[in-house]
Amino acid sequence: MASRIDRSTEPRVPLSRDRVLRAAVGLADEGGLSSVTMRKLAQELGVEAMTLYYYVANKDDILDGIVDRVVGEFDVPSGGASWKAAIRRSAVSAHDVLMRHPWACGLMMSTKRVSPARLRYMESLLRRLREAGFSAGMTHHAYHALDSHIIGSTLWEAGYSANKDLADRAKSFVREIAAEYPYLAEHAEQHVTKSKRSDVPEFEFGLDLILDGLERIRDTG
Repeated sequence: MASRIDRSTEPRVPLSRDRVLRAAVGLADEGGLSSVTMRKLAQELGVEAMTLYYYVANKDDILDGIVDRVVGEFDVPSGGASWKAAIRRSAVSAHDVLMRHPWACGLMMSTKRVSPARLRYMESLLRRLREAGFSAGMTHHAYHALDSHIIGSTLWEAGYSANKDLADRAKSFVREIAAEYPYLAEHAEQHVTKSKRSDVPEFEFGLDLILDGLERIRDTG
């Protein structure tokens, strides 16, 4: 008969700031930012809540830390000949990361401190635009056009994906409006069936429009 395992003899993973923040990201992914509390975080890590204060100062410190972790997953624009390819690759990476952590979009805009990872990302994008030949003024506009597309598209897509019964409601909506609003019905039908749409994902379609427009402005300015 096999002897029972004594759990008390198993090695414990030491607590650290990194482990606390990883656990906080997991809680946010599962239940949104409202689920990130000191009590729930302590339960997740199997410690007393007061123990967390050895590694994080307070709730704001946790929020700053998890934003920094998420933005740190972005691919920053690289150097090389093609500025469009580098920025496109970086933007798609940022969108993909934020779709995995959609709670981070609002937090990026509302935290009191700009995280080190976000500073690095911003500097890299701004540098790539300036090195591509954009003026300081056009770089300002280009940065905000790209940032708005990444954040806005992610929020829209995440909200749409989270609405589980939207497809059923959309089908009923199409039937109700088809006679009076045929083009709106056609558009709604495409949301449901995903038919008659480009093979390019919607985020990338909009991104390419922005990048192509920026290139024309640069070349004709």
